[in-house]
Amino acid sequence: MGLGFTLSLLFFMDQNITSAMVNNPCNKLKKGPAYHWDLFVVALFNGILSLLGLPWMHAMIPHSPLHAKALADVETRVIEGHTQDVIIHVRETRLSSLFCQILIGLSLFMLPYPLRYIPPPVLYGLFLYMGITALDGNQFWERILLIVTEQALYPPNHYIRRVPQRTIHIFTSCQFLQFAVLCAAGFSPWPYTKMAFPVILLCLLPIRHLILPKFIEKKHMDAMDAPL
Repeated sequence: MGLGFTLSLLFFMDQNITSAMVNNPCNKLKKGPAYHWDLFVVALFNGILSLLGLPWMHAMIPHSPLHAKALADVETRVIEGHTQDVIIHVRETRLSSLFCQILIGLSLFMLPYPLRYIPPPVLYGLFLYMGITALDGNQFWERILLIVTEQALYPPNHYIRRVPQRTIHIFTSCQFLQFAVLCAAGFSPWPYTKMAFPVILLCLLPIRHLILPKFIEKKHMDAMDAPL
């Protein structure tokens, strides 16, 4: 019961966070979001997959945002001496996802050979590459780099013009501390600690909406929060 609750919580948050990232206004998608319908379809599919003993599925980070970026036409612009990639258009199609799922299904014919001969470090390297490439355009990562960047070289981001430097670093440090706690729980060698990961993730919401506003002004918080 406890494991089912934490997994359901993780799926709910992961699905909605990923959907919000994909539907970011910066992606300029024309088709509107359908968060409730997406979650219903995911629950329906996972119910069937559970009966068949197959792995569950849901939208994930960084796969889904990278998929949207792969379908986008990107233009590099120079803004106040800094280069910035701007999405011009995204090809909103279901064919790419369909082909991906077909290829995943065909991989079953590679069991147990030759998949058994693929060393785990190769897969770890693939996941590491996907994570590193997803850092581009991530505001949290950009604010971490600001800590070791000279103030005169700061990029022309909107929150830098509206939020004091000290406040930016305080907010980033708080986020980094929360990120470290999540990593400690997610990579813990004890299984029961990993089960608490979704609960810890949920506890970050009151920290953001109830505790941090007591130390940082709301207008500064709104400016630093990346739009989802």
